[in-house]
Amino acid sequence: MTEKTTLFDLSVVKKENIKTTLKEVMQDLTIKGYQAKNQVIGYLMSGDASYISSFQNARDKILELDRAEILEYLLEESLK
Repeated sequence: MTEKTTLFDLSVVKKENIKTTLKEVMQDLTIKGYQAKNQVIGYLMSGDASYISSFQNARDKILELDRAEILEYLLEESLK
């Protein structure tokens, strides 16, 4: 009997996690009344987590991700 091994591409999982987290953080910031895009850009440019509100754990969510990987994801998506 031949069994086929399923391989998972971790880069796909990582990209999906970044996408989901960014959407959640943007939504949380918008609900709180912030200009979400400007806040996330400020964080990505400076590394200063205080740009991201702690509302709904948005700051904790985005800090779980590597800033360089977020930027890489955004660049790849913009070039599609």
